Amino acid sequence: MPRPRTAYPHFLTIPTRWMDNDVYGHVNNVVYYSYFDTVINQYLMAMEVLDYDQGTTIGLAIETQCTFHQSLKFPEVIEAGLSVGKLGTSSVRYEIGLFRAGAAEPAAEGYFVHVFVDRASRKPTPIAGRLRDVLSALMPQ
Repeated sequence: MPRPRTAYPHFLTIPTRWMDNDVYGHVNNVVYYSYFDTVINQYLMAMEVLDYDQGTTIGLAIETQCTFHQSLKFPEVIEAGLSVGKLGTSSVRYEIGLFRAGAAEPAAEGYFVHVFVDRASRKPTPIAGRLRDVLSALMPQ
């Protein structure tokens, strides 16, 4: 069963682009992962816990998955929902739902796992302080 809109505490509106469609007239499957990456990183940057240019800690994607329920296409507007399903010592599993504007059920949903590492050494580093607080805020209450 698809997760309802209420399962996601954060949303980002993402307009589809002409180039997102493939020759079959719908958003190509690889673009969904770009939407996942966009809602996650926009949230982290808006909450000021990700400095992708100078930060000492960065998140590396180690696993992703997407289940397609309905096709999306240009020129639709997507509302990308974001929650945290699991928060570990150095990793986080984000849960994402991609909804047509105003829809109750997602057209697609999936997950994205980040491992936070030291930028220089690429060794896992604990999720602590404000980053942990920001991620915890996305967990089910």
